[in-house]
This record gives sequence, structure tokens and C-alpha cells, in this order.
Amino acid sequence: MSGIVVKPAGAASIASMTGFAAREGGDGQGATWGWELRSVNGRGFDVRLRLPDGLGALEAPLRKRLSETVARGSVTLSLRVTRETGAAAARLDPARLTAVLAQLAQVQAAAAAQGLPVAPVDATAVLALRGLGEGGEAASLPAPETLLADAEPLIEAFTAMRQAEGAAIAAVLTAQIARIETLVADAAAAAAARAEPQAARLRAAVETVLAGADLDEARLLQEVATLAVKTDVTEEIDRLRAHVGAARALLDTGGPVGRKLDFLMQEFNREANTLCSKAQDATLTAIGLDLKLAIDQTREQVQNVE
Repeated sequence: MSGIVVKPAGAASIASMTGFAAREGGDGQGATWGWELRSVNGRGFDVRLRLPDGLGALEAPLRKRLSETVARGSVTLSLRVTRETGAAAARLDPARLTAVLAQLAQVQAAAAAQGLPVAPVDATAVLALRGLGEGGEAASLPAPETLLADAEPLIEAFTAMRQAEGAAIAAVLTAQIARIETLVADAAAAAAARAEPQAARLRAAVETVLAGADLDEARLLQEVATLAVKTDVTEEIDRLRAHVGAARALLDTGGPVGRKLDFLMQEFNREANTLCSKAQDATLTAIGLDLKLAIDQTREQVQNVE
């Protein structure tokens, strides 16, 4: 009954959570319709269907089809159905028309008996009444099977747009991840360059302290060693490099990886914050700030990934 064929998901590609598609159709018997399918960012999968009365049979198969297509995002599918002017009158049910006219006559007679004025009812007003068509209102609606078959090209166009936007986002993310990798390499170089000057400053400070006070040299050297460890950014740089590799792997894998990328961006940001707090060097601090900016820009793009 559904008239819908499930399409295999594309491999090694990501999709945007933002998409739009519209489609017009008709059954050649006076009924026309218009579809509109759109999606925006969302934490999970949420779908809203706006269907005309009498087409509730479409809801379950459409929800199922959309759930097979969309993993994450807020989706709204709207359908409007109209009939050409005169189409309903050409299919009037004589029995229903007779009953309606008899009811109108009863209303007019009762009003006259009460001395109440009643405006004349013209034929246009009668034709506008619901339920005068053969088979009632449902007979004026296209068959659910017809509409479901017509929805498939709409969903395909919607999916194609999301994937095209996803490809554009993937290109941006690839460039931004490369920028982050470059900054991490710069941070490693800056950390290595600051090692010897930092060690020299520590040695000079220790010698000054030892020359002016009677201190436990072993205890002092232990504290200096602890301070050196607190300023060591080797682990942060190693983890940032690992995160770069993980981000590239997710982009290569494709599919609904938005949540994983978003979590990874949080980890990137945590390491960058720690690196800045340990820097104690103008060059390394500047690189850390650039790194934080690049991560933030990358995360903005990740918010659009399914």
C-alpha cells in the first residue's frame, strides 16, 4: 500500500540537518496537491506531519519512511490538497442534494412560522456545503497510494539537498581540521623552543634563592620539578593530535556522525584550554588562542551535521 521503496543510504558521506524540497502533483481527475518538506537542526529526530482531514492513513508510512531517511533533525512535512472549481459540482450525489434542500426548506418554514426573516440561499452557497459529492468528502481526496508514491521523489530531492549541503560542510570541516593540525604542530614547536629558556630561568631563580637563604636544596629542587611538570604541555599536544586523527576518521566514515563530532569538539576545546593555562609563554599562548578560535569555528559547522 505504501508505494514507497527504501533506498540504500549513501556510503562515506555526511548529511546536513538542514534541507528543503517541494513538489506539485495531480490525479488528472480534478484533484491537485502540493508537498513541502523541510528540516532544521535538532538534538534528536523529531517529525511533524500536516495532513488534510481524511488522509490520516498517510501518517504511519510517511513517518516510517522519514525515519529511514533522517537520523537527526526537526522535520516538517506538509501536504495541501485542492480540487479544481466545478469538479465537486460535476460529481454531486443527487440523494444528498435532495436531503440538503429538504433540510433548508424545513429551516425556512420554521423561521417563517416564528416570523423570523431568512435570507434567500443561492446555488453557490449550497454547492459550497461539505458532503455533497458522491461518496462524501473522502471521495474528493486522492487515493493514499497515489500520494505515497508521489512522496518518494519529494523525499529523494530532500535527501539529495541534505547530502549536497553535507558535502559542502565536509569540505569546510576538512580544511578546518587541517588548520587545527597546523596550529597543534606550531604549539609543539613553540613548546620545544621555550624549554631551554624556561629551564635557564628556573636555574637562575633557584641559584638566587639558594644564595640568599638557608633552604633545603633537595626540597627546593623537588618543588621546581613539580612546577616544570605543571607547565609541560606534551600530553595536551599528543591528545590534540589524536583528536585530529579521530575527526578525520569520522569524516571518512560518514553517516550520522554529528553527535560524535560535537563531543570531539568539546574534547578539543578542553585540551586547548589546558594548553593555554600551562603556556607561560607569549608565543605559545598566542597559538593556543588561535587554536581555540579554530576549534570554535569548527564546532559551529559541526552543529549542522546530522
